[in-house]
Amino acid sequence: MPHRYPVREIARQAGVSDATVDRVLHGRPGVREVTVRQVEQAIADLDRQRTQLRLSGRQFLIDLVMDTPRQFSRLVSDALEAELPALRPAVMRARYHVRERWEVASMVDELDAIGRRGSHAVVLKAPDVPEIEDAIRRLTAQRIPVITLVTDVVRSTRIAYVGMDNRAVGATAAYLMSRWLRHVAGDVLVITSGATFEGEGLREQGFREALRVHDPGRTVVAVSNSDGLDATCRRLVDTALDKHPGIVAVYSIGGGNRGIVDAFAASDRACEVFLGHDLSDMNRTLLASGHLSAILHHDLRSDMRAMAQVVMSHHGAIPEFRPRRSAIAVITPHNIPEY
Repeated sequence: MPHRYPVREIARQAGVSDATVDRVLHGRPGVREVTVRQVEQAIADLDRQRTQLRLSGRQFLIDLVMDTPRQFSRLVSDALEAELPALRPAVMRARYHVRERWEVASMVDELDAIGRRGSHAVVLKAPDVPEIEDAIRRLTAQRIPVITLVTDVVRSTRIAYVGMDNRAVGATAAYLMSRWLRHVAGDVLVITSGATFEGEGLREQGFREALRVHDPGRTVVAVSNSDGLDATCRRLVDTALDKHPGIVAVYSIGGGNRGIVDAFAASDRACEVFLGHDLSDMNRTLLASGHLSAILHHDLRSDMRAMAQVVMSHHGAIPEFRPRRSAIAVITPHNIPEY
């Protein structure tokens, strides 16, 4: 396997032993396929971040642990790696632990494993449940700071939350929805990926509260546990449209927007207003085609910059830093930003 890094550097990035890396590099038997992929991914991560390795300054190794659709994890990793060269005086590298469907017990095992290996920080997108709170508490006891991203674990010992004010962004969605549906009767479908993500719950809560103010007669139909995946959203929205013929608009909090569009098309129903989150490749396409009315967007590069400053501040590399909530932008087909 071609590479340009010492075995110990690859092992540190992959979170495995030097001997395991040596066996993988030389194609020797006795290594599980998942471990082989882990080593391959470590080398790919080092390749993407090699420009950062040449920078002088203090070095930090962080772990990103995210239960999220692949489209969003790609946005996060792209944003972080775009910011890495500008993070002086720190030299920062990242290890990624990302799954689209992650059982809580398995995620806890991963967090505990990071605690045993060591890390300068864990950046976490996870459900707000007691098991995750306990895992964060154990990391804190091991002097590994945890920063929650996009969605918070409120009662935990995390040192900071980075992302939008989720209640405010939900209220913004309701404000837009009420204005665009002013002369259109019908119900609004709100779809979330899961009930345990604090950020999505706040978005829905903010949406409902503001809609009662701006459009008090409007009915909200709620659908949850979509996992943010297109196939699941397609199935759930098919069912919702059959049961609720009055649905005329959608606020997609958790993703899976291609599946939502396909469900409306299959039922030959019009979606008068469709609001979503995050500028993934698919959402850019749906915006440009007019299927999405608008995306409620926050700059992930700014979030990654804030996260890095929190890490550096925690370790004494820069003065104390407390992140502000990310600015909320409304992206329409006419102001889609460049990559």
